[in-house]
Formats: sequence, C-alpha cells, structure tokens
Amino acid sequence: QVQLVESGGGLVQAGGSLRLSCAASGRTFSSYSMGWFRQAPGKEREFVAAISWREGSTYYTSSVKGRFTISRDNAKSTVYLQMNSLEPEDTAVYYCAATTNWLGIIRPTSYGSWGQGTQVTVSS
Repeated sequence: QVQLVESGGGLVQAGGSLRLSCAASGRTFSSYSMGWFRQAPGKEREFVAAISWREGSTYYTSSVKGRFTISRDNAKSTVYLQMNSLEPEDTAVYYCAATTNWLGIIRPTSYGSWGQGTQVTVSS
C-alpha cells in the first residue's frame, strides 16, 4: 500500500480558489491511479475526480467539471486538486486515495489507501 497525506485545505469565500495536495510515500506512486473524494457532515463520501496512472486520463463528477482540475507529478509522488469558483456546496472534508482499479474509480471501495483528509470550508 501507499501512505497518503493531504494538505492545502482552509476557509475561502465563495468564488475563491484552493489547491489541495496529496503527498504519497511507500510503494511506487506512479503505478496507482489517484482519486479525490469529499464528505460533508451527514452525507456519504462522494467521488470528486480521478487521474489514471499511465496516460494521465482524468474523470470528474459533473458538479465540479470545469471548476476543478486534478493533476499529478510522479517525480514528486504528489497529486493535486486545483479548485476554482468554489461554492458553499463544496464545503467538506476532502480525501485523496489510491487504486489500481481504474474501472472502479468512482467507488470508494475500489481504493485501498486513503489519506486523513483536509477540511475545505467555503463561506457565502
């Protein structure tokens, strides 16, 4: 498994931007597809975005498409989530996760490694 640590969360006004980072250590980072999920209070964990390990293909949930961008730097073993035009509905704890199952990227159960999460709060 790979160990993951998120950073970059915080408080931002609606319309603002944040960039989340997820640093990996342990097994070969470049062989994992990476995903970002979020969980708001009282709600289930929700898929946000994912990036494949090989070609860098990306996939987004519809509510963030055009606002969020996922990217990775295999040399730094880090995956990023650039979040623009943030809305109060984006408020949640954001988690990064690693998987070898690209076909199951939107399901939390497909991921074997998770970070501890970072809080993102968007004020109106």
